[in-house]
Amino acid sequence: MQRTLEPEVMDSAEEALAYDLMDHSGPNRAFLERLVTLGAHGRILDLGTGPGHIPMLLVERLNDVTVVGIDLSAHMLQRAELKRQSSPHAARVQFRLADAKRLPFESGSFDVVASNTILHHIGDPREFLAEAWRVLRPGGAFLIRDLFRPPTAERAEELVRTHAANAEPAQRDLLLASLHAAFEPDELRTLAREAGLVDVSLTIDSDRHMSLEARARR
Repeated sequence: MQRTLEPEVMDSAEEALAYDLMDHSGPNRAFLERLVTLGAHGRILDLGTGPGHIPMLLVERLNDVTVVGIDLSAHMLQRAELKRQSSPHAARVQFRLADAKRLPFESGSFDVVASNTILHHIGDPREFLAEAWRVLRPGGAFLIRDLFRPPTAERAEELVRTHAANAEPAQRDLLLASLHAAFEPDELRTLAREAGLVDVSLTIDSDRHMSLEARARR
């Protein structure tokens, strides 16, 4: 199946609301648990934070972390900020409007760099991956998870029926478009190597997710 690009930024209020209301609880919890297993601690950067699900889960789970979430969508960040303001852990979370391909942070300034299902929004993610790697301190934990593209359109439609059976039609369409826009595992391995990532492994996490990851070394 050929890759079909999606828009890089979901920046309407309607898109942000629809995405926020989708049931991401299973994949988000799996992402959180993998971060914990990889040694998440200290200062964490969440790239493409969207409506802020991952940062809020992190500070609820881990007492010793602070999280910076960045996104290019102002409407997504508005929804994230509402979550932060209503949380007892608000002081440990910050949301910023920023481009993950040109991060406004010094090299090696985060103990953990993470991203959940953002790569498929980017036409060529090598700059994204290189920037994520640049701001990670040597020996930090790294987790870039995304969908992977199924081999056929029929398989993509089957995955939508399996995982979004009770979703609204627009939400099912969003998942289908994301599967069409995702990379294949071998494509991502090549992109990671070309972006300069070293000692990073690629793992197939589920019937539709894959991860580039590195365990923290303290």
